[in-house]
Amino acid sequence: MPSASSSARHNLLEDAQGLLAGSLFVALSVLFFKHAGLLIGGTAGLTLLVHYASGHNFGLIYFLINIPFYVFAVRAMGWEFTIKTFCAVLLLSVYTEVLPQVISLGTLHPAFGAVMGGLLAGTGLLMLIRHHASLGGIGVLAIWLQRNKGWRAGTVQMIADVLILGAALIWIAPWLVALSVLGALAVNLVIAINHRPGRYFGV
Repeated sequence: MPSASSSARHNLLEDAQGLLAGSLFVALSVLFFKHAGLLIGGTAGLTLLVHYASGHNFGLIYFLINIPFYVFAVRAMGWEFTIKTFCAVLLLSVYTEVLPQVISLGTLHPAFGAVMGGLLAGTGLLMLIRHHASLGGIGVLAIWLQRNKGWRAGTVQMIADVLILGAALIWIAPWLVALSVLGALAVNLVIAINHRPGRYFGV
């Protein structure tokens, strides 16, 4: 008799839908953040920082920055997670280059952009988490450090986000950095409230 976990496991079509939709939600959040001149946490935030400083395409930078982190993904989470994460990163990289061609934002208050962008990113990340995937980067490194060095993943991620947002002060006004922190809080609020062990049984 199959266990509850195996019977609830996502099939290939469901995983594909989750990766396509989750990555699209995060890409929309990046569009909001870029339009408002804001930043986000994690590897996406680091990519935005490089984008603001250099003017290079977000999608290409994001894809390249993530390449070294796949080693940690394999070691920390296995091949299935890594392959799904690679697909999600590729999708996000493509989406962020395509979306500006199909959607144009007019007036966007930075405060609304921070909150709405954060909620979209949190929702997209939640979809990816539930399909055993991520957007790679610093989050994967944090998991690897926790498993191999005993460092708390949340602390590593928080330190990285603080460093990224601190560095952003070179290119972004302090009040926009403060709004970026608001966006990061919105991301984490969505995940903290909706991703609790025992509430969701699909893997």
